Amino acid sequence: PMNTMAFQTLRALADGAFHSGEAIAGMLGVTRSAVWYGIRDIAAAGFEIEKVRGRGYRLSRALSLLDAGRIRDLLGAGSGKFVLEVLDRVDSTNTRLMLRAAEGAPSGLVLAAEAQTAGRGRRGRAWQSAIGSTLTFSLLWRFAQGARELAGLSLAVGVALARALRASGAAGVALKWPNDVQLAGGKLAGILIEMQGDVLGPSAAVIGVGVNVRADPRVAAAVDQPLADLESASGAAVDRNQLLARMLAELAGVLEQFAGSGFAPLRAEWQQLHTFQDRPVELLLPDGESRAGIARGVAEDGALLLE
Repeated sequence: PMNTMAFQTLRALADGAFHSGEAIAGMLGVTRSAVWYGIRDIAAAGFEIEKVRGRGYRLSRALSLLDAGRIRDLLGAGSGKFVLEVLDRVDSTNTRLMLRAAEGAPSGLVLAAEAQTAGRGRRGRAWQSAIGSTLTFSLLWRFAQGARELAGLSLAVGVALARALRASGAAGVALKWPNDVQLAGGKLAGILIEMQGDVLGPSAAVIGVGVNVRADPRVAAAVDQPLADLESASGAAVDRNQLLARMLAELAGVLEQFAGSGFAPLRAEWQQLHTFQDRPVELLLPDGESRAGIARGVAEDGALLLE
């Protein structure tokens, strides 16, 4: 885990250019010794740093680090729908936002983090992430309806993410029921939704999203399934600030539509993106049983249809 000084030093080096220790110290208002410790901790975290006498330090690859001001600028007029907070490190954006939701935080609050120490996926799994290589954030959205009436929400979120990812260069993006985004057979993004509120309403959804932006061996070694990443798909470096802005813009539109009409208007688009549409599948059920059949898409409430 990197401390505050290490994160500040990493931001100073993120552009991939050479920076002298003196220049970094002046930029951050710290001593040269503090910069040295920051460089040491960055290297210990797995980043490759080149040092050249007379020129200073640089990262082997430039990083796109999150900047709340830039994300707001990219959202333009749509920024008013969100309250955006960017953190260097957090246990889990979903865990933290669930606590904030219970305290009355406003709809549209977004927590994005460069590093998570206890990121969570579905069914108790850990979500693996790496600084600069993944995009992890959670969005709080409040609904007048109760949680029972929000069936299909994870599928609606999948549609929003697919739109943003296609616009970012992932032309072949596909959706796997109920909440995975895939590309060429590998997992590109995941969704974790947690609910609060009364059965009859109102309710609040904390929508957690994790995206593999850049291939990272540390992430690949920690998971037991094939992965895909956005930079390999697009063939270009990805600005994670622009990606997050696109995702938030698409999510706002989809969630507003969902609040008024449910999942039904999004069903046809979801099925066009369904990676197993009309293909043989095997369902692994919670009780350990399995069912084989042909996936025929989803019902208007998002339930999977199996023939």
